[in-house]
Amino acid sequence: MSGWQLTLKAAPALRLDLAALLPEALAALDAAGIAQLRLAHGREWLTCGDVFDIAPSASDGLTLIGDLSRCDRIGHRMAAGTLRVVGDAGHQLGLQMSGGLLRVEGSAREQAAVELSGGSIEVTGNLGDWAASALPGSQDGMRGGALVVHGHVGARCADRLRRGLVAIGGDAGDFLASRLVAGTVALAGRCGAHPGYLMRRGSVVFAGAAPAIPATYVPSDYNFNVAWALIARDIERSSGLAAFTGLAQRTPQRWVGDRAADGRGEWFTF
Repeated sequence: MSGWQLTLKAAPALRLDLAALLPEALAALDAAGIAQLRLAHGREWLTCGDVFDIAPSASDGLTLIGDLSRCDRIGHRMAAGTLRVVGDAGHQLGLQMSGGLLRVEGSAREQAAVELSGGSIEVTGNLGDWAASALPGSQDGMRGGALVVHGHVGARCADRLRRGLVAIGGDAGDFLASRLVAGTVALAGRCGAHPGYLMRRGSVVFAGAAPAIPATYVPSDYNFNVAWALIARDIERSSGLAAFTGLAQRTPQRWVGDRAADGRGEWFTF
């Protein structure tokens, strides 16, 4: 036995906090120990054995199976190992995660990958608002690692992003990459209103339809071929999304902004 498989017995009546279920923590426990782990359920507590059927798994790490859309903080502060979710997930997926691999074979709700500092999160479905952003009151959003979304994302994705890669295979909502500090955002589909609002530095690649260019962004006329090749190849390699295949062979237009803020960010459009 090299891992654990937890199958949801029934959808919880209230929001269920799964922050205690981390692959590195469960690796040191037996089935009885896992069953006794306490999980916050509204204002009360349940045990893991109340909620999940627990079984050994032939695959490494931890696998959670079922409709977990009412289950929040999956992978909270995860630092190592592999966590796989077969089904939808709730709010704050991968919150403050620093390492390891978290894969969701489904969709997740608001605030996924908030303040991610390392590791990789892959979501085959869609994400809600404020993905890869900051907690309320925090000055820094995602600080490293990679978030790869095969589907769509909601509003304010990558708000205050400071480092790392956010790759989106579908569309994005309003205020994509708002207040961006650094890092890279790549979008294959369409975006909503006000992308790059008050963006200070960093790179945003619009591989699909180009947005309307705001007056606070100006065209760049110097040779950026080498920089573009490095950025594009990293997006292709790190995201693994078919939508970005051959990106390095395309020739973009570069724009610099937001001139209403620090003004050293860059857009690449086609």
